[in-house]
Amino acid sequence: MASEPRPTESVEQRSVPIDAGLVADCVHCGFCLPSCPTYLLWGEEMDSPRGRIHLMKQHLEGDPLDDAMVRHFDQCLGCMACVTACPSGVQYDRLIEATRMHVEQQHERAPRDRAQRGLVFGVFPYPRRLRAMRPLLRAYQRSGAARLARRSGILDRLPATVAAMERLLPPVPREREPVAEVTPAAGSRRARVGMLLGCVQREFFPSVNAATVRVLSAEGCEVVAPAGQGCCGALSLHAGRAGEAVRFAKRTIAAFESLGVDAIVVNAAGCGSSMKEYAAVLAGEPGWNERAERLSAKVRDVSELLVELGPVATRHPLPLTVAYHDACHLSHAQGVRSQPRQLLAGVPELEVKEIAEADICCGSAGVYNLFQPEAARDLGDRKARHVLATGAEVLVTANPGCLLQIQAAAERAGRTLTLAHTVQVLDASIRGVPLSAAL
Repeated sequence: MASEPRPTESVEQRSVPIDAGLVADCVHCGFCLPSCPTYLLWGEEMDSPRGRIHLMKQHLEGDPLDDAMVRHFDQCLGCMACVTACPSGVQYDRLIEATRMHVEQQHERAPRDRAQRGLVFGVFPYPRRLRAMRPLLRAYQRSGAARLARRSGILDRLPATVAAMERLLPPVPREREPVAEVTPAAGSRRARVGMLLGCVQREFFPSVNAATVRVLSAEGCEVVAPAGQGCCGALSLHAGRAGEAVRFAKRTIAAFESLGVDAIVVNAAGCGSSMKEYAAVLAGEPGWNERAERLSAKVRDVSELLVELGPVATRHPLPLTVAYHDACHLSHAQGVRSQPRQLLAGVPELEVKEIAEADICCGSAGVYNLFQPEAARDLGDRKARHVLATGAEVLVTANPGCLLQIQAAAERAGRTLTLAHTVQVLDASIRGVPLSAAL
């Protein structure tokens, strides 16, 4: 694998202007209010999309990015539910990303905040660093130290971000299920596809990647997973770390563009959303715009591609009741809603339950639940109540962060949930095995 960028390289001065024309598109009608998670929590105007857009306008007119203003931008989940709800087509996604770039470059954060962000962004986008942590984290869980830490209350005395990371830590697998660089199609080849392995997905949810490869192969895809790939830049982009996002995007394009694939498959919602935006991320980078556009045009969520191809592999019955949760960056940012449901509907004897307030974020939102743990906890508890109310045996979604967030909330409620990615359900059905064998 190519060397990973050093974390000290992540603070270079690069941003895009906050577009005054996009700010002016907001007519303050209020249609966004019921869709905004933080407005639902607090009823605070400045913690709604139109309120934040008003603050952006104030900043454009000369107001500094002080602590009070930045707090409202930081408290936005970036879930993009307001983009879906807006009748005027306000591009809040572009506005909040540009604003966060300005925040990271112009606002002096408190030392503790800088340290916590440095920890998260110095580890999470780097698969090899995550891999190096896995044996220690597994030993921590297997030894009983994790249970002791939670019962003793010691987590309450740790920095909030560190405590949140511990509480959201999934069971660490002993070994990663390897994904070959090239996996042949089963039967006649219908497509040749590249596959993004991800960062957290690769190291802590390897069974999702393994299931993705098996399903794609069963459906006639030759799957290419280049060894030189790293982070796609999603976490950095959504947090306003522009220089970091640009470097990760360039590296991802270089890893995939010469493979001769028909599509690039992504199984994590936030990653797919960012890769589809590469042309905007690399705007102004000489020689990269066309390369970014060509790659982004090939990016597909795995559910999109499978629906486009149509099924050829036999589905065996799975007599289960599942609740499907829309990951925000799949439903709102990518507009992918019907495809996962269509795939699940094709599994015999599988009953799919819809969740109340389906468009409201669960509170994961990339690393939001690490930097805003109290708000994330409230949203997670709200989502878990709705999931549990369906009576489903399994929660299915398309993003690892959502699974961790809702699982933690269910445990706080004294309940346990079986968690599955959409492709794991398909994998079990195609192989004719219990769902537990695909998890």
